[in-house]
Amino acid sequence: MALILYHIAPSRSSIVRWMLEEIGAPYELHVLSMSKGENRAPAYLAVNPMGKVPALDHDGVVITEVSAICCYLADAFPQAGLAPPIGDPRRGPYLKWLFFGPSCIEPAILDRTFKRAQEAPRGSLGYGDFDTVMDVVSAAVTPGPYLLGDAFTAADIVIGSQLRWGMMFGLIPTRPEFVSYVERLNARPALQKATALDAVLKDTAG
Repeated sequence: MALILYHIAPSRSSIVRWMLEEIGAPYELHVLSMSKGENRAPAYLAVNPMGKVPALDHDGVVITEVSAICCYLADAFPQAGLAPPIGDPRRGPYLKWLFFGPSCIEPAILDRTFKRAQEAPRGSLGYGDFDTVMDVVSAAVTPGPYLLGDAFTAADIVIGSQLRWGMMFGLIPTRPEFVSYVERLNARPALQKATALDAVLKDTAG
């Protein structure tokens, strides 16, 4: 069954490339150039009208949004062991963390980085406040090694990618528990391979 990832390196689609490497299934890349506006061209807007990456085509089924793609892939390729199955009590916490990334961590980081003209009331923000988000993530990764204990899942790919990115650019604090968690993720062969492959794309882009 064909897997095609619409990809820009580096970007959010790098998270899905890591996920694909963890699964181990063959996939094709359709590389786009943001500098050339290819993500806003009619051909790609027909795939994802948002004009964003990633988009994944799995045998004609198109999925967009990082967490949705990772959730889909984990369920479509259960042999990779990246998701607790339905009925497993860990499924609830797994889904919570899978979607905590885009609904809490990312907006908390961006709101702190790009200040509003008028600060929004805490109650109007889905994530509450930045410090609470950081504390909640800290409590989750401290026991280790992963969010669900010994089980590495797609949720670690989503949350770990945001912590890696946030610390890389100084957008979140380099708490010792964050650093230790990210170091464990960085040791994974699939992440190392995806990062190396993206580095080549970045060097040859444009």
